[in-house]
Formats: sequence, structure tokens, C-alpha cells
Amino acid sequence: MRYLSLSVSLLCCLLAASLAQADAPAAPGPVVLKAAHIFDAVSGKLADHGVVVVQDGKITGIGEDAQIPAGARVIDLGDATLMPGMIDAHVHLDGQLEDNWYKGFYQDLMRVPPEQALYGAHYAKETLDAGFTSVRDVGSVYYIGAALRNAIDAGVIDGPRMIVSNYAIGSTGGHADSDPLPPNVAAPFGPERGVCNGPDECRAAVRYQMKYGATVIKFMPSGGVLSLTDPVDVPELSQDEMDAIVSEAHAWHRKVAAHCHGDLAAKMAIRAGVDSIEHGTFLKDDTLRLMKQKGVYLVPTLYAGYWVARKADSYPPAIRVKALAAAAQAQIMFQHAVKIGVPIAFGTDSAVEPHGTDAQEFWLMVKNGMTPAQALMAATARAADLVFGKREDKSYKPPLGTLQVGKYADIVALPGNPLKNIHATEHPVLVMKGGVIYVGG
Repeated sequence: MRYLSLSVSLLCCLLAASLAQADAPAAPGPVVLKAAHIFDAVSGKLADHGVVVVQDGKITGIGEDAQIPAGARVIDLGDATLMPGMIDAHVHLDGQLEDNWYKGFYQDLMRVPPEQALYGAHYAKETLDAGFTSVRDVGSVYYIGAALRNAIDAGVIDGPRMIVSNYAIGSTGGHADSDPLPPNVAAPFGPERGVCNGPDECRAAVRYQMKYGATVIKFMPSGGVLSLTDPVDVPELSQDEMDAIVSEAHAWHRKVAAHCHGDLAAKMAIRAGVDSIEHGTFLKDDTLRLMKQKGVYLVPTLYAGYWVARKADSYPPAIRVKALAAAAQAQIMFQHAVKIGVPIAFGTDSAVEPHGTDAQEFWLMVKNGMTPAQALMAATARAADLVFGKREDKSYKPPLGTLQVGKYADIVALPGNPLKNIHATEHPVLVMKGGVIYVGG
């Protein structure tokens, strides 16, 4: 049955890949967006009288002096703020936790891959409608993340731009090993599903994920909150195993995201050369300073910690203890990271909390030491650098994340002034991706 499920999931992925050969829907004619304000994601400043001209899916003019094409459609949004489409650097679009952990566990066992992929399409649309025009999907089952990306790129379904990792990589029994079944029922997972032991298997696990479409590699140096058997803060891979994962991914020009709650595991991952630390719950100040020195991004996922603390009573006892401990420490760590000046990219761990509510992360970032402008920059220019920047070319500027001529027309309009009310991020009045309007307009 497990091999049949894998075969079905691969077929879905290959079918989606073939659909991606079709032409994406054409962007409409020229559009001019006007609003009371416009946010500069480079400087973090807000200017009045925002004007953005869009044609053929890209930004062709900025500001009141921009040339307006003949016949352009003008959309005046009034008292609103134009800003780049928001980017969530840590999501899982293939699923969503239930309030009742046991119910969700049963559903995960019973849903076949095509059914789960349909849920993923729904979550992708919810995410786009919330103003997140790009995401980094850092872990999905049955290659659903890659299939969603291909279908979105083909224009078959609506959703954000996606960078995907496929299966997260980790050790037997660790946070990446989601197989609950005893070996007499089903064979344990291996490198093709991200479970590896020893450097050679870890390299193979990286290669399997890339073979089936991974554009980023995610691995699990430390334990997790929502897994039953592993401590949350201990290393689950050796230094040799981490080195193998990172070096193999980098050789193929893929960035590497390291799930780390524990401080020692994070130090080992940084030594291996990772590009980002996800969560970072128990990181100490010397580790945060090392990240700043080496330019390693922190993707804090404060909203996930806040959410699991609220839902802790619905989890099994072993998870409840970890959830409460992690939630208490995560915001303290983030406050230290902001003061030290660690590079921070916006990420939520969406799927732990409901999809489409990603913007809740903003008020938690502001509550814990960021200015509203810094929080918006973390979800635009900073996140674009992490998610779409080239690790082998630090001077490369991604074609999105800022409102500049020549960049993709991924644009969001928020009501009022988000620098005065960060909760405005939760209610976009317009969402445009590649020049196509999905919300408002």
C-alpha cells in the first residue's frame, strides 16, 4: 500500500509537471494603481500619493511622474497603502492541523494523496487571497508541494509563487520521521522520504528531493514540538550528516533551511553552512551573534508558537509540555535577535495555524521589538533575498520583494497606514500577482 501511495503521488506530480508546459494565463492590459500611500521596502519609509503602473505582468512606472499608457485602467484605492506582495518563508501548503490533534492524526492516515492535494490547492488560494504572493514551502508529503507549484505556474489553480523542499530530511525517529506505523505493518521510511542515517544516506536524501522538484532543501538538525518521541532541543543529526546535507544541496545551487529549536543543533547547522535557521526557539545570544556575522537568516515563526500554546490542552501530554516551553521562550529569543541585528525573514509555519491567517505574524513581531516598517521589510525585501536570492551570487537582486521598475507586478494594497496600524496587514483590499488581480480591483 505504501508503494502504491508513492506511485500515485509521483504520478500526480508528473501530471502537474506536464501541465506546467502550458502557457500561463495572460496578464490584462495596462493598469495604474493609485493610493494615498506607498511603502518603500528598501528604506522602510512611507511616501504619499502612491502610483504604480503595471503592464505585461511587470512594473513599468512608479510615482506621480510615471508615464501612463494609453487606454490604461486606473484603479484608485483611496486611503490605502501600496506595497510589494508579501512573502511567507515558512509554510506547509499540503495540510493543516486540526484543533484536536488526535483527529488530525487519524485524517493524515486516511487521506489518499490526490485528496490531500485538493486540500493543498484550497490552502494555496487562501494564502494568495491573504496577500502572500510568494511562499517557501519547507516540507510536504507525497510531493504535493511540487505538484501545487507546477499547477500554479501553469495557471491551472490560483496560488502564490512557490519555492518547495518536498520531504524534510532528518534521522530515523527524529522530527522528519513522520511514520507512526510499526515495522511489522509497513517498512520504515528511507532517504526517498527524507529519513537518513549516515552521510551517504543523507546525501541520497537530498538528491531524491531535488530529483522530484525541490528548489530548496529543508532538514531537521534538532527535535520538534509536534512530534511525539523526540526532545525539542537536542541535535538529531551528527556534524558529518549535517555537513553532507548542506554541501550536497549547495553543490546543486540550492539553499538550505535548518529546523532548529535547540541551540547546540543550530551551532552545528551554522558550522555546516546553512542559509537560514527556522524557529530558533532556544537560541542563545552567542549563536545569534554568529548568525549576524555569517549572514544566516532567522525565520522566527512566532505565530506558530503563539498558536500551539493556545491549543496545548488538545495535544498529547508529551507534546503539550514541549509546546508550552517553546511558546514561552520563542518571543524572548526574538527580542534578543532584533536587538543583536540578526537578519530576519518573515515566516509563520502556516499549517500549524490556519492557512490564510499568515499576517498574524506581524503584530507578534512588532510586539516583540520590531518597528512596523521592519516587520514589513522582513516580509518583502528581506524575505525575497532569502527565498529567491542566489546564494552563489550575493549581488543578485530578486525580481520581486520591492516596488521598482522592471520587477514582477506582485502588489498588495492595505487599508490606511500599516505603519500606524500593523493589523492592516490582515485585511488587504487588493492582491495582484504578475499583473493579475485576485482580490479587489
